[in-house]
Amino acid sequence: MIRIGNASGFYGDRFTAWQEMLDGGELDVLTGDYLAELTMLILARDRLRDPDLGYARTFLRQLETCLGTALERGVRIVTNAGGLNPAGLAAAITALAVRLGLPARVGYVEGDALQRPDALSANAYLGAFGIAACLDGGADVVVTGRVTDASLVVGPAIARYGWGRDDLDELAGATVAGHLVECGAQVTGGNFSFFTELPDGGHRPGFPIAEVHADGSTVLTKHAGTGGAVTVETVTAQLLYEIGGPAYLGPDVVTRLDTVMLRQDGPDRVRVSGVRGTPPPPTLKVGVTNLGGFRNSMTFVLCGLDIEAKAALVRGQVEEAVKKDGLEFTLARTDHVDAADTEAASALLHVHLRDGDRTRAGRAFSAAAVELALASYPGCTLTTLPGDATPYGVFTADATPQDAVAHVAVLPDGQRVPIAPPIRTAAVPADETVPYDGTALGGPTRRGALGELVGARSGDKGGDANLGVWARTDTGYAWLRAWLTVERLAELLPETAPLSVRRYELPNLRAVNFVIEGLLGAGVAASTRFDPQAKALGELLRARVVDLPAEVLPGRAR
Repeated sequence: MIRIGNASGFYGDRFTAWQEMLDGGELDVLTGDYLAELTMLILARDRLRDPDLGYARTFLRQLETCLGTALERGVRIVTNAGGLNPAGLAAAITALAVRLGLPARVGYVEGDALQRPDALSANAYLGAFGIAACLDGGADVVVTGRVTDASLVVGPAIARYGWGRDDLDELAGATVAGHLVECGAQVTGGNFSFFTELPDGGHRPGFPIAEVHADGSTVLTKHAGTGGAVTVETVTAQLLYEIGGPAYLGPDVVTRLDTVMLRQDGPDRVRVSGVRGTPPPPTLKVGVTNLGGFRNSMTFVLCGLDIEAKAALVRGQVEEAVKKDGLEFTLARTDHVDAADTEAASALLHVHLRDGDRTRAGRAFSAAAVELALASYPGCTLTTLPGDATPYGVFTADATPQDAVAHVAVLPDGQRVPIAPPIRTAAVPADETVPYDGTALGGPTRRGALGELVGARSGDKGGDANLGVWARTDTGYAWLRAWLTVERLAELLPETAPLSVRRYELPNLRAVNFVIEGLLGAGVAASTRFDPQAKALGELLRARVVDLPAEVLPGRAR
């Protein structure tokens, strides 16, 4: 097997994780994922200020403390921290190694950047074969730009086992491994619905390791003595994160998530097997970032009686002052009846303004809100000071032919190796949604929170959100599958009712997954939702009180 650890799930993850993973036990490869849709916007703005930037600068500081350890122990490093400037980060790492007196050989992958004059950035999601070529070329450190998150694991596995383009099941198995570790501690108990059951209560989960075998099967684990846990349920939760239907599209393979089998293989060890793959699509996903305009927000505190009337008064006053275009009002009813303190008696009225005119969205808006302090509802106060507008970005996705992208591996000796696109591709038929027509379990029911019986994990994909829900037992899944329809979801989460929602079933995981189109509007950076990345959507669903089947008992999955 090849032991591939992960030390970063996003730009801003635990700074010490790289050193912790290197010191914690045996590894062959250590990866770090820094790129999310929002991160690409951040890096694009960095590059506007300085063309030499565009990469995750935190990674350089982390590497300074542990590059020597990695070289000494023969652990190779693979990261997408190159962002919009992988060549720039590779050069900075080489300079760092020279300064530290270390013989590091650095390779990098390029070709993802596409020329779009009307965009801040446009990047194709490359596959794993460029990473493998760099490793085959002797690189100790491999830097990429926009590759798929899973490619950071698939590339080292290709280099170890010599898989080719037609080894689809093996590539699919490694893709699942990559998807599981890409978010760091999220697979070892981080953000886990049943965190109170973890040995350390979820206090400080360790980072994950994928032991990838030659047939593509994997054992998920972590270093001994680290926090959190690796169980079938923690792995299930991460498998459901930010996915769509059972066909998980990638540049090298389409991975069938409905074939994934999970089995506990000892303490903090879960075996992942049975994964099947089919040929990749003829196109690559392209992430495009643009400046969407400018935004500003002010929050009014509404205390005591007549909350709705107070909110209506503020709305009319603000609209009269700055006009209606681009305004959005959200009333959060956090108030309690007959409360004994101000905070418990108060609701919050969030007022947002988005506009292409920085002046209108800036002080013209925030000052107009502050001017109401002595001329509006009784008890008028705000939690925010007047301020200028800030720019916001918009992320969209489209596609480009695989053979239109110049995927290149730049080896440590400077040799440039073109990476040919897949020879065999196939159009991927749309996954069929499942409007289950069965009948829920009969018998007596009891009132209780849905989360007594199910776990959930949710996240964002551009303007869409996904919501994966899993049952803890077979009988629980039989009930969940029949009961949690799209119509029921709309009742429990009313904001989904007017939107297009796709529902998929993953029986091997005892799970259903919903894709809620447009919930996040123009995307995370532009969203004004209280939960702009839909991270808490699953916990909101679990907190709803419903009629639970009395015969399905809460408890750990078997």
